[in-house]
Amino acid sequence: MSKFTNKKSNELPAVNTASLPDIVFMLLFFFMVVTVLRDDNLLVQNKLPKADQVEKLKKDRSVYIYAGKPSSRYVDKYGAEPKIQIGDKYTDITNIKFALTEARQKLLPELQDKVMVALKVDEKTNTGMVTDIKQELRDLNMLKIIYITTPGNEITN
Repeated sequence: MSKFTNKKSNELPAVNTASLPDIVFMLLFFFMVVTVLRDDNLLVQNKLPKADQVEKLKKDRSVYIYAGKPSSRYVDKYGAEPKIQIGDKYTDITNIKFALTEARQKLLPELQDKVMVALKVDEKTNTGMVTDIKQELRDLNMLKIIYITTPGNEITN
């Protein structure tokens, strides 16, 4: 008779890494899809006032207008007077119609008539600038205006 020998050792087998590249690429694609990139480079100071009734805004049909003093890294270049920012550039109150028309054209065609203007105005900006912006919006027939604020109550804080 022949002798049976046990050729197996008591060592653990090596970990199979054949599916590791698939997992890495799947995670890479997942994070690429869910990551939100910043749309605008903020050129103005933007400490928003507080409000107690805050609601989320859908970004697919909105145009953002920022107003306030230039941020500290742009004060030397543009001065300390309050500025209006649409997109990534400053605009003057006389050029706001052109800038808003250009921003409206970037939206989907079916949403261009239903556009909402979101005002992100620094809390120390004077109301005269806001009134001028609102007058230009009336001239363009962009009457849906939303004021962006931060959650909270200014009286109790």
